[in-house]
Amino acid sequence: MNKSKKSSRKRMPPIRSGEIIDYKNMNLLRRFISEQGKILSRRMNRLTSKQQRLLTIAIKRARILSLLPFLNNENQFCYFLLVSLINLSRDFFE
Repeated sequence: MNKSKKSSRKRMPPIRSGEIIDYKNMNLLRRFISEQGKILSRRMNRLTSKQQRLLTIAIKRARILSLLPFLNNENQFCYFLLVSLINLSRDFFE
């Protein structure tokens, strides 16, 4: 008989009582976004449905105001910068 074992340690809530879910609170919003820039699911965040709704709205507002990127493509951005620098150096030395 397999009984599910409950964890003996108490989990900390992902959002503390004093924290407000707001589009200007970048430190809070970044904790709930994946490396690719996607909003993490409610099960992974361990949030209530109301908190998840407020968090989603705040992240979308921050994206629209360019406080957060829509996608986190750092590799593509670095490649673009490298190609741009190479082209500039070619033009400079010609």
